[in-house]
Amino acid sequence: MAGRLRSEIRRSKPFAGAELEAFLNLQRTADALARGLAEALKPAGLSGPQYNILRILRGAGAGGCVCRELGERMVTRDPDITRLLDRLEARDLVARERGREDRRVVKTRVTEKGLRLLESLDAPVADLHRRLLGHLGARRLRALIELLEVARERAR
Repeated sequence: MAGRLRSEIRRSKPFAGAELEAFLNLQRTADALARGLAEALKPAGLSGPQYNILRILRGAGAGGCVCRELGERMVTRDPDITRLLDRLEARDLVARERGREDRRVVKTRVTEKGLRLLESLDAPVADLHRRLLGHLGARRLRALIELLEVARERAR
């Protein structure tokens, strides 16, 4: 197992340190997992960030979210949440509404059509997660989760 990354990227010299090797492994793994998700979402015509927004809005319930909240809750940062919402709204997957008390506040909610689309994706995405990570088993998955959380905390 050791050195598999060196072989994948055709690197002949050892890495400058374990930190670099771990960092590159994380990046390549995240990319591989994201590509798997992109393939699963392709039939629905959704990008990963669009899917993420729909899931956040489903979780927010009838209250919806304002743009800032969506940006804070996204899995990966996207500087143009408004553009993503425009595309989802054009497909009638989300609806936006200005606040009555403060017209500057715009709440976004997932529509019934958006909820149906998410529901149709729930099983295929869960299957993808099991296929890509289930082989690790519960103990190794828990250890991976904890290690990633510790690493991410330092990055903040």
